[in-house]
Amino acid sequence: MKLVGLTVENFRCYSTPISVQFGNLTALVGRNDVGKSTLMDALAVFFESAKPDKDDACKSGDPKQMRITCEFDSTPSRLIVDTDFPTTLLAEHLLGPTGNLVIQKTYNGSIGTPSVTSIVALAEHPTVEGYDDLLSLKKAELAKRAADLGVDLDGIDKRVNALVRAAIWASCADLKKAEVAVPLDAEGGKQVWAALQPYLPTFALFKSDRASTDQDAEAQDPLKAAIREAVKSVEAELQKVQDFVESEVSKIAKATVEKLREMDPTIAETLNPVVSTRKWDTLFSTSITGDEGIPLNKRGSGVKRLVLLNFFRAKAEKDASAKNASSVIYAIEEPETSQHPRNQRLLLNALRDLSTGEGRQVIVTTHTPMLARYLDEDNLRFIKRADDGSREIIEGSPATSEDIAKSLGVLPDHNVKVFVGVEGPHDITFLKGISRILNAAGEDVLDLEQLELDGELIFVPLGGSNLALWASRLAPFNRPEFHMCDRDNQPPADPKYAAHIAAINARIGCQAVATQKRELESYLHHDAICEAYAQNQITITFPGPFADFDDVPSMVAQAVHGANGGDPWGSLDDEKRRKKESKAKRLLNSGAVSQMTVARLAQTDPDNEIRGWLATITQMIAGVGE
Repeated sequence: MKLVGLTVENFRCYSTPISVQFGNLTALVGRNDVGKSTLMDALAVFFESAKPDKDDACKSGDPKQMRITCEFDSTPSRLIVDTDFPTTLLAEHLLGPTGNLVIQKTYNGSIGTPSVTSIVALAEHPTVEGYDDLLSLKKAELAKRAADLGVDLDGIDKRVNALVRAAIWASCADLKKAEVAVPLDAEGGKQVWAALQPYLPTFALFKSDRASTDQDAEAQDPLKAAIREAVKSVEAELQKVQDFVESEVSKIAKATVEKLREMDPTIAETLNPVVSTRKWDTLFSTSITGDEGIPLNKRGSGVKRLVLLNFFRAKAEKDASAKNASSVIYAIEEPETSQHPRNQRLLLNALRDLSTGEGRQVIVTTHTPMLARYLDEDNLRFIKRADDGSREIIEGSPATSEDIAKSLGVLPDHNVKVFVGVEGPHDITFLKGISRILNAAGEDVLDLEQLELDGELIFVPLGGSNLALWASRLAPFNRPEFHMCDRDNQPPADPKYAAHIAAINARIGCQAVATQKRELESYLHHDAICEAYAQNQITITFPGPFADFDDVPSMVAQAVHGANGGDPWGSLDDEKRRKKESKAKRLLNSGAVSQMTVARLAQTDPDNEIRGWLATITQMIAGVGE
């Protein structure tokens, strides 16, 4: 399941309900103490990776109604809730108006240790009396309800509550469905909630105030925490070993004292056998050290935090694997903390790549201009506090870019020499990969990835008017822009974004082009694609080169689906096909690009379009440097 929304109420600084929407990559942006961390902590409480405490209840709200509500899409297509019989959330009338699953947890925050008082689904559910409470009835009660309502259960397996509920609901001409709170903490609802647990995302929160001093055990070396966890996983077996050793040692110690008593009772009376043990995790030693042999706890705070962050990522993946979770949410507060600007760019690229993975979401908080500037405005959620203390969460858009810029103090970076506009993150991966291959082959081509890390080039995903793009249009700074768009439409039709291209080309110092082929994936060699999948133990073949306007990602996704077996491609629903095509697009722009060579590029790009784009970017950078 994928998290798409969060609503909090009576939680810390949020007394009235406030909502935020999430995508694959979402940045909560705002000044210090505006409520960014509160939203992260609310998610941690909901997913039970943290416990609420008495200070979480809003002081100006109702502490007994502390509510955290999460909305999910990509819900499971079937659930086993009783007697191994599959049912669905739709059949149980547990989906909201938008077709998503909305779960609300209510806590009593007025007590020392706040506890959950209710778990409900906010769903379009039957409201007709007699049909509105079926999920709360036991087996015998369901049978009696059916009899009371005159529902014929002949041919229905009465051992399966889901089938009985379905028969009762089907007998009503108009269930008068409306959005209501359906309890998930009793009887059938409780079974549904238990069945949903494996599908919930694994949530991992990396706090901005995470300890990183030399005295902090995890900061000294994250592997020490791994040792503790490994020991804990075999705690029962180790306890048996400890009990056996203590027993055997105690026996021989007591026997020794008894023998001593035979020789000198006076001395024996002053002796008492005592067996002490050390903690198991102290028996193991490990360390992460650099080439110079310097241990982690002696490195700078930036290095320590970077290592801890990636230890956090590795642990989250391990936890997800352990619970067979299909999705992971990485929540990272202020990832830029203690990092050099170059590392900030590296980190953001890594997080952006991470967010494109299947079942992976990234949520970050920041008040740093550099991080916000590098993100598509569609990824931004601006938390704004009014003079009366109330908060508002605004989704990034051209209309809010200026507000965000003013709040964060976003100013154009004087080191930036060119802005490169593309349609999405995969295009960034493609261009950086191809430039790296040509550069390594000795061609006079700049390495776009290195330029980005050095801060001289900023990629702008054209899914929105990113802050960097907004800043670049400030006339006094006069930074050039190069925009590259997929053609999509086959000639003689105009490129899909012809109007956008014309508008950019009308501006001084800016240039926009459309691909001659369908899209960037059309420039990949079919052998490079096959080799990339072979490295993932998937064998696919194509009879020859792709045509200029073949839908390469779709063709590759179909080939991979066929290689893995399963239902025919045409029988898959649109959502499943979309996911498979998205996964193929990701591997094409990373793995397949890395298998490209100068010779293969000569075959797929005989007109040297890509070299022309890179030459234009080079000229723009040289022009700014002069």
